[in-house]
Amino acid sequence: MLFFLLSLAFLLIWLSADYWFGRQRQLKRVRHRILPMRESDFRLYTYGQALYDDLFADIRRARRHIHILFFIVKNDPISHEFLRLLMEKAQQGIEVRLLLDRIGSISLSRKWIRKLRQSGVYFSFCHNIRLPFLFYSANERNHRKITAIDGEIGYIGGFNIGEEYLGHDPKLGHWRDYHLRLAGEGVQDLQEQFLHDWYDETAENLMSEAKYFPKLQKGSVRHRFIPTDGAYLKQTFLDLIEEAKHDLYIGTPYFIPGKELADALVAAAKRGVRIAILVPKKADHSFVREAKFPYLRRLLKAGCTVYEFQDGFFHAKIIMIDGRICDIGTANVDFRSLYINHEMNCIMYDSPFLEVIKKEVDQDLEASTKITLADLTSLPLPDRVKEGIANIIAFFL
Repeated sequence: MLFFLLSLAFLLIWLSADYWFGRQRQLKRVRHRILPMRESDFRLYTYGQALYDDLFADIRRARRHIHILFFIVKNDPISHEFLRLLMEKAQQGIEVRLLLDRIGSISLSRKWIRKLRQSGVYFSFCHNIRLPFLFYSANERNHRKITAIDGEIGYIGGFNIGEEYLGHDPKLGHWRDYHLRLAGEGVQDLQEQFLHDWYDETAENLMSEAKYFPKLQKGSVRHRFIPTDGAYLKQTFLDLIEEAKHDLYIGTPYFIPGKELADALVAAAKRGVRIAILVPKKADHSFVREAKFPYLRRLLKAGCTVYEFQDGFFHAKIIMIDGRICDIGTANVDFRSLYINHEMNCIMYDSPFLEVIKKEVDQDLEASTKITLADLTSLPLPDRVKEGIANIIAFFL
């Protein structure tokens, strides 16, 4: 018994030290990047089949280079179709680079990696688990989903590659997400971010290669990309909340905002802003559903409205302010996105395109039911136990 307690104490001390020193090292490397305002044309996807149809078609039409970063590529039929398409393009002489998060895409087999490289695809995992901070590096993930095709067409959003994103997981059902396709001058920022991440992992510096940055025309939507590397995202969200004068909508699959963001939302509600939060009823990870309960209770008491999405699994990441500012990207409103993960968001301003997004938001709300304070104060014992555990481990959910 004494040996067990000593071992447990040593493990907790090691994990705490590993996390603290790993976090300090990450913060020393991070710099706050403010990208320029751009103008591009956008298309919104909310279901996987439509996204994959257009993404795969754009890949087939590529003439010079294809750069793709995903958090997750599965080892399943749609993933294999995606990988075969990249191999075909590489065999045609097109430059193809594929960068995948090491933990997120852990199911991708060595056989497929070997086939990719043999076909001419430049492939690398990123964010490998490394000494000396094994625990922290295992948690610091590259959660971005970026595609840049010929430097002219870009994609960014919440979808990864896998059968579940087509709604084929029987436990989750329909998969509802938000992903953007853009053409116009904003693509250069996606290209630059991909090449930045590629360099971090491979030491191949391509960021000054002019061929990856063709001259681009302006589009109709004014926007700015926000890259974050485990820092500065919280301030972005705080600034968006402060901007709200009338209406604030947040849709996220994982709602663990922390005290400062929760305080800002309560303050916005007190100054008369109508706040709606949409979260999924179903959970794709253990404890994430229960981790949001304390924050939802507080917001409900402050007069906010909370919805649970009923029609499958809701994975979209969106913040909409007064119908005139909209943030869509890869970041959730949770501790991982705020303080650990590397993310990429797109903030769009004052455009008719926001009406297209608003119609999808309205559909999401119609497919949802309101949660009351009573729903969260009369939980069965198992849920209360899970909530207690979730509060302890919330930072790593």
